[in-house]
Amino acid sequence: MEDVDHVHSVHEGTVRTGTGTGTGTGTASLWSLLGGDPALLGRVGYGGVSGLLPARLPVMDLARATVAVCALAAAERAGLPGPVRVDDGAVATAFVSERHLRVDGRAPESFAPLSRFWRAADGWVRTHANYPHHKAALLAALGTGDAVDAVAAAIAERTAVDVETAVYGAGGLAVALRTPEEWAGHEQGRAVAARPLLARERLDEAAPRARSGRLRVLDLTRVIAGPVATRTLALLGADVLRVDPPGRPELPDQHADTDIGKRTVSLDLARPSDRRTFGELLDTADVLVTGYRPGALDRFGLGDDLGGPGGTRPGLVVARLSAWGDYGPWGERRGFDSLVQVATGLAVTEGSAAEPGALPAQALDHGTGYLLAAAVLRALTEQDREGGSRLVRLALAQTGHWLSHGLPRYEPERYLAASDGPLGRLRYARSPVAYEGGPADWSRPPGRWGADAPGWL
Repeated sequence: MEDVDHVHSVHEGTVRTGTGTGTGTGTASLWSLLGGDPALLGRVGYGGVSGLLPARLPVMDLARATVAVCALAAAERAGLPGPVRVDDGAVATAFVSERHLRVDGRAPESFAPLSRFWRAADGWVRTHANYPHHKAALLAALGTGDAVDAVAAAIAERTAVDVETAVYGAGGLAVALRTPEEWAGHEQGRAVAARPLLARERLDEAAPRARSGRLRVLDLTRVIAGPVATRTLALLGADVLRVDPPGRPELPDQHADTDIGKRTVSLDLARPSDRRTFGELLDTADVLVTGYRPGALDRFGLGDDLGGPGGTRPGLVVARLSAWGDYGPWGERRGFDSLVQVATGLAVTEGSAAEPGALPAQALDHGTGYLLAAAVLRALTEQDREGGSRLVRLALAQTGHWLSHGLPRYEPERYLAASDGPLGRLRYARSPVAYEGGPADWSRPPGRWGADAPGWL
């Protein structure tokens, strides 16, 4: 890792500490949700290049806040009393880490040809077909070959919701483009809005664990959010072991980007010997991070160990991640950042219903990943003090809701004023020159040009 010294040096620039939009506001709200001591917030400083990850929504604020609470939770757990510095350049670069990846000089492959927006009969639909099994399900639902023109023609004949329903029914991934208002009226959208950004539960009264050696983290996640959380825990010294089924390997570039610092293994839980091995790993793990859909592992007798209604292994911290939330009509649906942006109205906000846009990074994935790592660290800190098995739950859709509704947004109307005068009804921008005791506005509107007397008031 020849660039380690450089990576550290980017945190040594000018530090700013404010509480306005983009600095302490988001961090404070997240730290409160995590149950952190508010007195520790004063240790966080912000610096680096500004104006990164530009978007209509406060994406940089989300990125900065999620990284800040993760770093603060790590410093708290390590017992380090010094400052926690958050550099915008480092944050923005990490939030697009997959774009900066190079393997022997080769740039990574991003989205497959069939992972994109398509015009449906009544709007837009977005598909995700990076994995072979998702591609096969998409084509089976559409009844077509894998030529882009053939897929486009098949989708153009159907409504967006029809495509969404058919593809999900076949085990694939597709969502219709919705406006923010349509998502707010959707049953799943209402369920998301009714819940907090993250859930933290104490499951039992187990005594504090006696830990020896490195923290042991069992990683059952893939596709950015979960792997970002676990690669962060690996950075902080945890022994992270990622487990995948042998028939569905991770995409090579995805692995290179998000499995840094970890070890990976394939286990087939349908085989009794592999299931026993997994059980032994779980018995000695400190943390289990899972992105499996609710109930997906019930047939292996592992539902309770994933934070189900029956509890979990005493003293374990379970972190559960989902796309849409593990509740509501979409509680068992798979999903990825790009699809959540489309279904929840973020793509319309960043573009329009006629030409959907996208966030400047897969910010729901990365932000949820850092927040998940922070939640695990805080759960471990609380567990060391008070005991108890712990469960934390996050969802990409809930992070998207926080981005849209929980963070301050630039709304120019707040900084505009209106008055009547000789020119008529005038709307104008207020002056940014403001101080305590100073004027709130100009004392007179503009008059007709050249119509004033040539003398002083």
